[in-house]
Amino acid sequence: MPEARVIPLRPDDDEPFVPPTPPPGWEDHLADAVEFLRRRVTGEYETDEFGFDPDLTDHVLLPVLRPFYEKWFRVDALGLENVPATGGGLVVANHSGTLPVDALMTTVALHDEHPAQRRLRLLGADLVFDVPFIGSLSRKLGTTLACNEDAERLLTEGELVGVFPEGFKGVGKPFSERYTLQRFGRGGFVSAALRTGVPIIPCAIVGAEEIYPMLGNAKTAARLLGLPYFPITPTFPLLGPLGLVPLPSKWLIAFGEPIETASYGPAAAEDPMLVFNLTDQVRENIQQSLYRLLMQRKGVFS
Repeated sequence: MPEARVIPLRPDDDEPFVPPTPPPGWEDHLADAVEFLRRRVTGEYETDEFGFDPDLTDHVLLPVLRPFYEKWFRVDALGLENVPATGGGLVVANHSGTLPVDALMTTVALHDEHPAQRRLRLLGADLVFDVPFIGSLSRKLGTTLACNEDAERLLTEGELVGVFPEGFKGVGKPFSERYTLQRFGRGGFVSAALRTGVPIIPCAIVGAEEIYPMLGNAKTAARLLGLPYFPITPTFPLLGPLGLVPLPSKWLIAFGEPIETASYGPAAAEDPMLVFNLTDQVRENIQQSLYRLLMQRKGVFS
């Protein structure tokens, strides 16, 4: 008979046993909350020149967004190895969904799932900062004005900057044009990358198109409210405030291989043909990635 194999029930004596760290209990959470409130009351927290508040972001804003990321949209983040662990980088993504939830979910993906817990400094349109409360919260989350000067300062300081070149044309397009990229403007994001020599990381997001399917645009209401569009969806404005609850679509966020810009040199930012070609390359890269992700996704809600 073959000799019976003995499986040890305990590790070898020369390997000390390290018990697993227990998850934090309610006492730990309570202590963290009390300490957070103390810092807010005493002013013992810092913001940078753009208004970014890491303390509020980590203890309030990200915890509010995280359940949507993990449970509601069930986001799968792909290609995180293409995002550098240190130094500046420009993440360029498609924009959609009637409300810019895609920017928030991308922020959570890079902070929670990237090994280096990268913070994404978003570039936002003027309208974002004109909305009471929303504008202030956006600043505290790390968003700043979508202009080349701010983008280049952040990139030079080694920050990861996120830009959605379609702007309102992408986020406010009708559902019939879903996953079809709109025009990318004049390539200002490429100029910023060239001047600072940082890589451009194309990012394709699938899932945001279905959270608020935009069936129509009430243009008169939009003009009266000073908005770029006033969406009509299957649930809004028919259901009132309930219509603001996003549909639980399944999301995929894929970061593509970085496009190197350092070899061109800062002066290349003044070459309109090069800027156009790189802009077109990034746009085509994202569009092809969207097609692949759509084929990979099993269903809109699964």
